[in-house]
Amino acid sequence: MHPMTFPARDSGTQVPRRRALEFHLTAPIDLASPVHDARLSAIFFAPDGRQILWHGFWDGGYDWRIRYAPDQEGTWHYQFLLQDHRGAQLTTATGSFTCTPALDATPFDRHGPLRVADQQQHLAHADGTPFFWLADTAWNGPLRSTPAEWDHYLATRTRQRFSAVQWVATQWRAAPDGDRDGQLAFTGSAQIAINPAFFQRLDRYLEATAAAGLLNVPVLLWAIGAGVNPTIDPGFGLPEDQAILLARYMVARWSAYPVVWILAGDGKYFGDYAARWRRIGRAVFADHSHAPVAMHCGGEQWPADEFRGEFWMNILGYQSGHGDADSTWQWIVTGPPANEWDKTPRLFQLNLEPAYENHIAYHSRQPLSPAAVRRAMYWSLFNAPTAGVSYGGHGVWGWDDGSAPPVDHPRSGIPLPWADALTMPAAEQVAHLAAFLTDLPWWTLRPAQELLMDQPGRHDIHRYIIAAANATGDLAVIYTPGGGEIRLDSSRLALGLQATWCDPRTAGTLWARQAASATTAPGIVSYAAPDDQDWLLVLRSPQPGGSA
Repeated sequence: MHPMTFPARDSGTQVPRRRALEFHLTAPIDLASPVHDARLSAIFFAPDGRQILWHGFWDGGYDWRIRYAPDQEGTWHYQFLLQDHRGAQLTTATGSFTCTPALDATPFDRHGPLRVADQQQHLAHADGTPFFWLADTAWNGPLRSTPAEWDHYLATRTRQRFSAVQWVATQWRAAPDGDRDGQLAFTGSAQIAINPAFFQRLDRYLEATAAAGLLNVPVLLWAIGAGVNPTIDPGFGLPEDQAILLARYMVARWSAYPVVWILAGDGKYFGDYAARWRRIGRAVFADHSHAPVAMHCGGEQWPADEFRGEFWMNILGYQSGHGDADSTWQWIVTGPPANEWDKTPRLFQLNLEPAYENHIAYHSRQPLSPAAVRRAMYWSLFNAPTAGVSYGGHGVWGWDDGSAPPVDHPRSGIPLPWADALTMPAAEQVAHLAAFLTDLPWWTLRPAQELLMDQPGRHDIHRYIIAAANATGDLAVIYTPGGGEIRLDSSRLALGLQATWCDPRTAGTLWARQAASATTAPGIVSYAAPDDQDWLLVLRSPQPGGSA
């Protein structure tokens, strides 16, 4: 056996609670070319006696690394084991470190990593603090940006009050040549060769995102199935064992950071294809604790029954997509997202790809307007228990320069350059959405269409009013996309509620709010919107939580 060498800084070092500690190990021979030949695992022994199984990763040549973020103050011990591909032990090593009090720089420092809350209705930090999902789809951002550009992006999205960033972690159909330096994540198909340099570059982007207080949401394997080249559609084109190998590599590399995994992107997960992904998910996540895992579905796809009850899958990430036909809008408010959220066993859902701002719509062939984007987002917030929603901006997701449509998306239109697209109207209005909802106990809201006495959306889907309320009736939020009168069943509401109109379009850092005056009739209370644009009506008790 050949002993591994440990830099002296790894032994007896200190690390703040919930921050990643990296161990650099050097093997005396190159055991990982190809990377199939060996596996590095660890057991961490917590101060309270827990034993946590963890995995390391090959980082090129003779270099191996393990990253771990301890969750408890005190002295930790560890044992590392390097095995060959047959499971035979090559070498072991032991050591210790001290976990010190947490920093206060980000929400993840203060509250811990994410989990799905106990009732499968929203995400929460480890300490129970609810986490509001407000993600940007910057699919190509880390692949194509410079470090300075990414820092500018993070500063802008932080100002706009986003909480997460969705991005693709390998070459894919919109970045077939890999990153801006021309590096690929892997080469080959029947037996892939992983390129550590590609992932070393991405480390910097992931770490910068975490330092900004934003959740990383990497897509591990794009899986649309439209291409024949497995190197640009790895989730569809790679053999199952190689897809598992590639995904496990990224999970081992980044699990110490605040993440939610998207295992597969943009696929139609039905039948045999769903069975393939069930096997991949079990193989990638079966033997260790892990962050929440989502599947990102193709447009208007709803494979909930294909994955319901899978232990490793936590989030059904649906995509209402970039169409603007009436049927598309109808799908959001009366289709599966709105009428299947309470099936058992419960499957937590999020709209991970609603209409992209300024993207050419599939049906009208016109750019999707800020109003259309807001409508899709607010409908997606209230069609199921309120938990969050994603946004997308044409030009940002492809990290485009404004000279041509995004790669492999010729019908989506020529976007603004990414830096200009960052501040399109609906992107700026995300800050208002965040300010409005995070001022409320949003995690208590459930769909409440029974509040509505009238539904103008029956005759014109663009005017579909959507309502949410808490269980005691002393908090209700109603979104109207086209103004008009909102008539509510007063018997379902608590007494003494304060009514406020909130404008989702107003520029600036604060919501434009104005008191809403009511007219009443037996069993009915009515509110007339200030104009014929979209508005939010908030009915709130001065003391939320009181009895109806």
